Amino acid sequence: MSARSREEVPLLRADNLSTYYPIRQGAWNRTKGYIRAVDGVTFDVYAGETLGLVGESGCGKSTLGRTLLRLEQPHAGRIYYEGDDVTALPERRLRSYRTKFQMIFQDPYASLNPRMTILELLTEPLLAHRLAGRAEAGRSALRLLEMVGLPRASAGRYPHQFSGGQRQRIGIARALALAPKLIVCDEPVSALDVSVQAQILHLLQDLQRELGLTYLFIAHGLGAVHYVSTRVAVMYLGTIVEIADKRSLFASPKHPYTRMLLNANPVPDPRLRGREDLVPEGEVPSASNPPSGCRFHTRCPFALPRCKSEAPALIGGSHAVACHYPLGGAGEEGAHAFVHREKVAH
Repeated sequence: MSARSREEVPLLRADNLSTYYPIRQGAWNRTKGYIRAVDGVTFDVYAGETLGLVGESGCGKSTLGRTLLRLEQPHAGRIYYEGDDVTALPERRLRSYRTKFQMIFQDPYASLNPRMTILELLTEPLLAHRLAGRAEAGRSALRLLEMVGLPRASAGRYPHQFSGGQRQRIGIARALALAPKLIVCDEPVSALDVSVQAQILHLLQDLQRELGLTYLFIAHGLGAVHYVSTRVAVMYLGTIVEIADKRSLFASPKHPYTRMLLNANPVPDPRLRGREDLVPEGEVPSASNPPSGCRFHTRCPFALPRCKSEAPALIGGSHAVACHYPLGGAGEEGAHAFVHREKVAH
């Protein structure tokens, strides 16, 4: 299959996807509003790639990942897996898709049942889906342990007997048990020591090459995203504001929020830092009452009247940005240069 034909049918597609949580108040527990955790998100994930999803804490990244796997029910929009609409599939039919996409959770301490041995944790998915008998499931569990760099002898131990990095390896092995094509990695290294993070990232890359996996890699730090991703999507307050291949996004970000994230990333050489005037202003607005127009305009140093009244569409082909006045690179063209000059003058 050619690259172009592969892109015409992405492995996973989110189409105008939204996930809201009701706000209930009063004695009758009536709905007074909604927290718009994910609000009108559209993007594709292609077979064999790693799409990094990055943004500040609370922007909706994890909710988006859980919604794509139908662990959360979407409020609106559609989810397509290999061209099939899985948005409203009943649980019985959804079970067959559970073998195709899995999740690695953020907290390796909370995601493993402390009452089950590692052997039980790894055989449970195969037995629950009736894909193997108990003996074959046990053999598969031992192979999974070796695959993630743990000795077979650890199968009889319990989660509390392992370190954080080892527990995350067990979580990875459990996600691989059903031989999925797509794995959502929900900040898989954020709870680990820095010395262990690189080992887990190396493991994920090795497994991707060996098994032909596709990742949606969720993180709030740009370091891990830059290391593992093929493309990067930037999320702010429930929406995607920029998406591009890794090299293009890091070399020439077009959205002020993306540039802000890059500037916040520690850089040892001061000569390599970005524009220091691109810093956040104010606090992140509430997801229950997001600003009108562009949601970033309340914190953007370049916001103009149009930004406050009209929501920008995500446009631009292979490097798409949701901004009325995207950054123009080193020259900071257009409205951004005008606003910057006005601020300097005053």
